[in-house]
Amino acid sequence: MKKYARPLLYGLLALLVLAQFYRPERNLSNIQTNHVSTKYPVPDEVETILKPACYDCHSNLTAYPWYAEIQPVASWLAGHVNEGKRKLNLSEFTNRKIAVQNHKFEEIIEMVKEGEMPLKSYTWTHGDAKLSQQQQQVLVAWAQANMDSLAAQYPADSLVLRRK
Repeated sequence: MKKYARPLLYGLLALLVLAQFYRPERNLSNIQTNHVSTKYPVPDEVETILKPACYDCHSNLTAYPWYAEIQPVASWLAGHVNEGKRKLNLSEFTNRKIAVQNHKFEEIIEMVKEGEMPLKSYTWTHGDAKLSQQQQQVLVAWAQANMDSLAAQYPADSLVLRRK
């Protein structure tokens, strides 16, 4: 077994070095034309929570940590950000149907109340993203106020997300 260990180690090292030349696309577009704040009020108190806890994975502008330069971490982060944006993109929020917007506010409430967001793996390296109970209440109240506003402006059936 020992005679195979050295070539295997060199092969893995070469693979790791070669992987460093692959660079996934970065999430650095700061286009905010359809940002949630263009239609819904985002008070400063809410913005100061969203910025460290949500925007890196749920907007078009990610602040990358130093370790995002190292493969395979860079690819893992790129996939994570793309998945987060697919589920909720606050930079493209108003581009969605009104029923989807309403549903996304509902999901924000659910995820924050259940402590599912921000992800624990994210808060390990971003301590400022950990939400206190007060911050959770602020986000939930904000999302609920926006849902209430939508309910006052639109017929109830237009706010229901219809599954295909």
